[in-house]
Amino acid sequence: MKTREPHPGHRSVSGGLVRASVFGVNDGLVSNVSLILGFAATGVDSSIVRLAGIAGAVAGAISMAAGEWVSVSAQNDLISRELDVERRELLNNPEHETEELAELYESHGMEAEQALIAATSVMRHPETALLVHARNEFGVNPEDLPSPWWTALSSFICFVFGAVMPIVPWFITDGFAAGLASVLIGVVAAGAVGGLIGRFAERALPWAISRQILIVLGACAVTFVIGQLVGVNLV
Repeated sequence: MKTREPHPGHRSVSGGLVRASVFGVNDGLVSNVSLILGFAATGVDSSIVRLAGIAGAVAGAISMAAGEWVSVSAQNDLISRELDVERRELLNNPEHETEELAELYESHGMEAEQALIAATSVMRHPETALLVHARNEFGVNPEDLPSPWWTALSSFICFVFGAVMPIVPWFITDGFAAGLASVLIGVVAAGAVGGLIGRFAERALPWAISRQILIVLGACAVTFVIGQLVGVNLV
């Protein structure tokens, strides 16, 4: 009989770096290509469009990095607080925590006697018990918390990367040609981001790609119309 090979290891889905990187590139791309098209639609000089694009890239990257840092830091602080509560309970009320863990094992299909034995064995080691309770009660691994600094840095770099791409044509040409090039770059980059997301999540690539492209085109259309309306009113 042929022995079945073990399935490949699972990808990490809880870390903050991958999420921050993907969102950074996507947000930088969508927000800045939209901003550029909005300014271009007003008919202002190309130098103004370039300045708006650069300002949008820098301001957006700082804002997103700060937001990621605050979000991850607050999440880690909350987890630390919950771990302190759990640590006190394990110290002051071990009988109740043992029963709680045994009930959890029973709910997963283990016999009552075996569940109690397993829970008692785990509770003999305080740090292991803390890890087990943390994973089962509030779904986190205390040993694998995301770094707010690395998450913020990743978000900053990826946002700038996504935001700079649609600005490039405005340093080479101007007017309709530059605007069209920005949109085309946005569409291609959005398709690439969608393809990476679809491949990583093992979802249908056509849908993942088209979804990202439609988001970019929709954002460009809205800001272009607003830019034209504002430009006409300013004149």
